[in-house]
Amino acid sequence: MEASTAIKPVSKKKQKAKQIVGKLILCVVILLVAFPFLWLLISSFKYEKDIISFPPKIFADRYTLENYTKVWTTIPLMDYIKNTVIFAGGVVITSVFFDSLAGYAFARMHFKGKSAFFYFVMITMMIPFQVFMIPLYMEVNFLGIIDSYPGLIIPRMTTAFGIFMMRSFFITLPKDLEEAARIDGLNEFNIFLKIMLPLSKPTMLSLGIFTLMNSWNDLLYPLIMTTSSKMRTLPAGLALFTGQNISFYGPVMAGTVISMLPLLIIYMFAQKYFVQSTAMSGMKE
Repeated sequence: MEASTAIKPVSKKKQKAKQIVGKLILCVVILLVAFPFLWLLISSFKYEKDIISFPPKIFADRYTLENYTKVWTTIPLMDYIKNTVIFAGGVVITSVFFDSLAGYAFARMHFKGKSAFFYFVMITMMIPFQVFMIPLYMEVNFLGIIDSYPGLIIPRMTTAFGIFMMRSFFITLPKDLEEAARIDGLNEFNIFLKIMLPLSKPTMLSLGIFTLMNSWNDLLYPLIMTTSSKMRTLPAGLALFTGQNISFYGPVMAGTVISMLPLLIIYMFAQKYFVQSTAMSGMKE
C-alpha cells in the first residue's frame, strides 16, 4: 500500500512536468509563427532609417503614421482594394458552387469514365501555373476579356483542389439520404440543392476561405491578366509600387498590413468551420 501511494504523487508530477514542457513548446512555436507578422506590423510604423538600420532592431525609439499616409496618397489603394474584393469574391462564389457540383457528381453519381475524369482532374493539381500561364493568357486575350473582371474570374471558376475537397465530403454521406429523396420524387439536381448542399455548409465555408486566401494573396495571375493600373489587385499593385519605389520599405509594409487585415478578421470569425469540416469529414455511413 505504501509503495502504491508513493507512485501516485510521482506520476502526477511527471504529468504536470509534461504539460508544462508541452505548453512551453507550444508557446515557442506560436512565437515563431507570429514573429514575421509582428515584425511587419511594428516596422510599418517605423521611420525608414529604423527599418534599414543594421543590426536590425525589433523596436524603434520613435513611431509614425507617415507610412500609411504615403501609401494612400502615392498609389490608388482604394482601386486595388475594390479590384481585389471583386476578383476574390467572384472566384469564391463561382468556384465553391461549381466545385460542389463536380464533387457531388464524382462522389454520388455513376457515369462512364468517371474514374478517368477524376484522375485527370487530380493530375492537373501537379501542373505548375507557370507551365500553362502563357497559353491561358493567349486564350483570354483571344476572347477579348483581358484586363477585365470576367478575364480574372472565369479561368478561376473551378479548381482541382476544390473538386477533390467537396468529393471527399460528399462520399462520406449516407446513401439513405438520396434514396429517401428519390422515393419522394426529387430529381438529382434537387437532391443536391435541397439535401446535400445544406449538409456541406462547413466544408463549403472552409473551401471558400481557402479560395479567398489564395485569390486575395495571388500575385502572378492578376499581374499577367491585367495590363492597366486601374485593374490591378492589391498584391500586384504593391509589387509595382515596390519596383517603382524600391527604397521606401515603410509604405510597402503599411500596404501589406492593410491587405492582410481583412483575411485575419475573416479567419478569426470563421475558424470554427475548419474544425467542423474536419470533424464531419470523419463521418462514416
